[in-house]
Parts: sequence; C-alpha cells; structure tokens
Amino acid sequence: MPAFAKILGKILLFVVIGVCFAATIVPRYLDRLYYAGPESGHFDGEHFANPDGDDDTIRPPGGGGRASFFWRYLTGSDGRPLWPDTVPIRAARSGDLLPPLPSTPTPVAASSAEVARTPMRVTWVGHASVLVQVPGFNILTDPVWAEKAGPLGFGPRRVARPGIALADLPRIDLVLVSHNHYDHLDLATLQTIWRRDRPMIVTSLGNDAILRSRGIPAVAADWRQWVAVRGRPQIAPARYWNDTIRVAVTRNHHWGSRWFTDRNRALWSSFVVHLPGGNVFFAGDTGFGDGRWPGEAAAFGPIRLALIPIGAFRFVPGQMSSGSHIGPIQAAEVRARLGATTAIPIHWGTFRLSYEQFRTPPALLKAVTACRGQRGFDMVRIGRPVDVAPYTPFRERGAAGLAGCLNTPAVRSLR
Repeated sequence: MPAFAKILGKILLFVVIGVCFAATIVPRYLDRLYYAGPESGHFDGEHFANPDGDDDTIRPPGGGGRASFFWRYLTGSDGRPLWPDTVPIRAARSGDLLPPLPSTPTPVAASSAEVARTPMRVTWVGHASVLVQVPGFNILTDPVWAEKAGPLGFGPRRVARPGIALADLPRIDLVLVSHNHYDHLDLATLQTIWRRDRPMIVTSLGNDAILRSRGIPAVAADWRQWVAVRGRPQIAPARYWNDTIRVAVTRNHHWGSRWFTDRNRALWSSFVVHLPGGNVFFAGDTGFGDGRWPGEAAAFGPIRLALIPIGAFRFVPGQMSSGSHIGPIQAAEVRARLGATTAIPIHWGTFRLSYEQFRTPPALLKAVTACRGQRGFDMVRIGRPVDVAPYTPFRERGAAGLAGCLNTPAVRSLR
C-alpha cells in the first residue's frame, strides 16, 4: 500500500506540473485582459508595475529558475522545517463579536472625545482575513474560507480552520480585496458573502473583472483614489477627504496573477479606511520596496489599527524578507512609518507558503519589538476577538542598534 501511495503521489505531481506547463502553452486563453485604461506611472497600457522597481518580485524568492523553485516546493526537496498538520483553534461565535446597533437608535450628538473612544473590535479569521467592527459597520479583509489556496483544488492546504464560521459572520458592510492571488481572492467565499449581505467590495484596478466573472460587483480604484462607502459609490482623487466612511486605495509592493501568463494584468494595493475614532490600515500582501508607501498611507490621517503581514518571508536559510513579502523586522519598520497605535500581525500560521518554521514569524516579531521598544504590535489568536485601544500618538525607542540586539542565540536558532 505505501508503494501504491508513492506511485499515486508521483502521478498527481506530474498532473500538477502538466497543468503548470499548459498555462504557458495556451496564452491566448489564460492571458486575460482584466483592465483597459490610460497609461500611468505604474501602468503601461497592458501591465501594472511597481514604480520602485520589479526586479525583486520577478526573481524566484529562493534563487535559481522558476521551474526548479516549483519543483523543489512540490516535491518537498527544499529542506523546509516541518509544520503541524493541524492547529487547534477556538472559533468565535456571534456572542463574542461586537453587538449590532439597535434597529432604531436614539440620535445623540457625540463630542470629539466620545468619537475618539468609538469601540473597535477585531477578529483574525486566519491568514489575511480579518473582521474589523465598529458600531453599526463591519469590514472584512481578503476573505478566504477555502480549504486550499490555489486553482483547481491544488495549492497549500489550510492548517488552521477559519476563526469564524461563515454562518456566524455578522452582516458584512465592506469587503477589501487587495489583489488576485488565490490566498487573498477566493471567489467561492466572496460569492457566498455577496449573495447573503450585498456588501460594497472595494479593490484595485482589474480585480473587479475577475469578480464580475462570478456575478460579484465591485468598485475598483487606482492608487491614491478614494471610494465613498455610504450612499452611491463614487471614485475621486484621495485629496478630497472628510469625515464620512471612505476607503483610500494605497500603494504597496507586490504583483498579481491567477495563472502564469496573466502576470500583473491587475493591480495590487493596500487600503486606508477612514472611520470614527481613527483610521484602519490593511497592508494586503507586500514586500518593502522603497519603504515610502507606509508614509503615503499615514498621510490620510491618524492610524488607530494596522493589519501588517509578518509571514512567508523565508525561502532560504537565514532570510529575513523577500521581494514580495515583508518579515517581522520590516513589519516593525512599516508599523513605525505608519505611526499606528495598534498593529496586529497577519499572513502567517494558516497556509504554508514558504520555508520558515511555523512559530518563527511571531517569535522573531517578539524579539524585534522588544529591541525597538515597540508596544502595541500584539499577537492575537485566530478566532479570538480583541478590543482595539483608542488612538494615541505612536512612540518607540527606535531601531538604532537593532542588528546587534537581534544577534542572540535564540534569534539565530530560528528557522
């Protein structure tokens, strides 16, 4: 029986490889045009690009050729540390979440101090999926409830089930979709949420075409444009900013593709959501790039909560970041440049996308924030709601001497 299982595994592996190679043979079918519009500093009329350079996102993250990278990944011949098959979690129930407002609330004129104390509760669903709640308004980021993050039933398998069952989700008012990779854009999940709640879905240019293919309407905007959430959807330059609930589509450093041949046909982004009591920043999926994009997001106003990725950064031993993903060291720097009061680390511990050990991202983040004197970059558990503190100005001791501070046996032993 074990020999038969090995033979079957090899057959499935060659099927996967065949599908991958077919993607390069049928470009007319797979190289879809998701967006047509005027050229800009990051769009040449056909493909989007990072204005701070794409060399670090084009090269395979572990070096060598792309074919050898995928072969090592698929065969497990890359020396990666073991991960757990499953991670136990306690999923949130409806009673754990922020209660909805009464259907007929009594109007009260709130003072600025009261607005600053507006309750905010956040629940990490897993990976980049996060539920952010303020009274009467629920936001969901990159919702993925799929068992595997990939096309046609292939891809990394979920090791931690979602922190909220789909049936227990409160009514969703706003969905943010950062880009079109399968671990961030899950059409089946989005279709379920759309049919149930009819939320506004905001994304960056081109991704709306992918959603419309499943009958899911979305509002797509370019970097430095905002979308008005209340009332009729509008798009306008982001300099027009007021106290209503709005979403700014902001720059980050990544790339996009659903197949091999449609690379960068749709844009990737981060977001700033303007809310009572302070803004929420969602980084999406990002490398560090020129490091200026956090400051561009911070220019939209004080950030009360930042959702920042810390995982999928190590593809060779000792690596601390990759071109497409930041690790904990750069995540702490992003948080400082945002000036966020509270930051929650995401994009780790759900789908195995790279070669670091399961607990390496939070362990390294703990060491980094201790060295920098950062407070409020809080580890949370999947499915456990936490209340977000009111906005206060960001403070830290600083990054001076960070390399020396991290040069310890405990940090060097992290894989």
